[in-house]
Amino acid sequence: MRVPAAARTLRARLTAGLVVLLALSCLAVGLGTAAALSRFLVGRLDEQLAASGGRFAATLEHEPHRDGDEGPDARGQAPGTFGARLIGGSVRQAAMVRAGGVGPVPLTTADRHALAAVPADGRGRSLSLSALEEYRVAAVRGDDGDVLITGLPLGPVEETVHRLILVETVVFAVVLAAAGIAAAAWVRLALRPLRRVAATASRVAELPLASGEVAMPERVPDTDPRTEVGQVGAALNRMLGHVENALARRHAGEERLRRFAADASHELRTPVAAIRGHAELALRISEPVPPEVRHALGRIQAESVRMSELVDDLLLLARLDAGRPLESRPVDLTRLVLDATSDAHAAGPDHRWEMVLPEEPVTVTGDARRLHQLIANLLANARTHTPPGTHVTVRLAVRGGTVVLDVADDGPGIPPEQREEIFQRFVRADQGRSRAAGGTGLGLAIVQAVAAAHGGRAELAAAEHTVFRVTLPVSGG
Repeated sequence: MRVPAAARTLRARLTAGLVVLLALSCLAVGLGTAAALSRFLVGRLDEQLAASGGRFAATLEHEPHRDGDEGPDARGQAPGTFGARLIGGSVRQAAMVRAGGVGPVPLTTADRHALAAVPADGRGRSLSLSALEEYRVAAVRGDDGDVLITGLPLGPVEETVHRLILVETVVFAVVLAAAGIAAAAWVRLALRPLRRVAATASRVAELPLASGEVAMPERVPDTDPRTEVGQVGAALNRMLGHVENALARRHAGEERLRRFAADASHELRTPVAAIRGHAELALRISEPVPPEVRHALGRIQAESVRMSELVDDLLLLARLDAGRPLESRPVDLTRLVLDATSDAHAAGPDHRWEMVLPEEPVTVTGDARRLHQLIANLLANARTHTPPGTHVTVRLAVRGGTVVLDVADDGPGIPPEQREEIFQRFVRADQGRSRAAGGTGLGLAIVQAVAAAHGGRAELAAAEHTVFRVTLPVSGG
């Protein structure tokens, strides 16, 4: 059986514990008072029996045989008083005081044996007869050598004890209910500092600590070092201080790296463009050039082109990281998919390319150049990292107020160890692949940054047969 979540809280357990302890205390008090009262009342009966001295039982000897004879004397005896007279261990007379006088008591053989077994020492004992309720009896020896037994009913004692138990049950129930309410309020008040600690920890757990500048929440207030909760709060505050300092240092380092990448990329654009221009100019010279020199110039031109693309990608990421706004114009995303897929087919004719587009054009608000780059990077990723003959499907759809772009292929998929970091910068799917033959590892990072800049997101929807999914708002908001 499952326990409700509310019953597993510390407040519920403490309240229940206090109520249980109080209930056990009330039970002990109730049992103790009932037992004490019972002993007291039984003791009073024993005192009455000792004071009577068997007088009523002694009068049983005078049974009326004819008119005018006096019978047993019931004067001064309470109704219900029992008397028996034994001679030679055998019961000769047994009677009980009733409201209208003294009446005989029918005895069975077992009753006679029970009465005969009562020692004549004057001490009270409990005895139960078949014709009577529970009685307290005492036996003394008479003047004629007989044994006189006097008994008083235990019914009033039991009734008084039962009435006490009933009153205690009602009183204790009211006390437990009031104590439960008071304990719940007191525990709630006592655990208020702990709830503040938990609330602070919950706010910290909800913070995006993976990257960027993080504003830590306020510290736990009222951290009294004399209490356990205060010590926990103080420790949490110290930990938050260390975390905040570490995050601030990490953010400062990231900012320095971004500025360095932006500055370096900006500074590299001019010399790279100059190298590329001089290489192209040298290749256009009509005069004879040794083959070795022409090959070297061709390699210089190719690497300068590749370096120019890397510099442009770094500058784009730096601008997006800095939050610089992009163009915000209506863009026909269907047309961009058509153009990018056509370019990808020309670059990879050995792949099978398929487009699944809606009947109506899909329009978003954003930067057409960057959105085209996003689609081109996804298609280039599918073409570069899959073998010839791979089927690549580009699917565009509108779902509610969201545009969904999927680029799927039936290639070998992405290894599990790379799925978590696939959108990070300079992550390459094939670590052993030559850098001259592959990309820079920035393509998917640009995809994610451009999607985020347009109010959307990029994700790896499936990894066995790779599916990259980009979602964008229709309005580009």
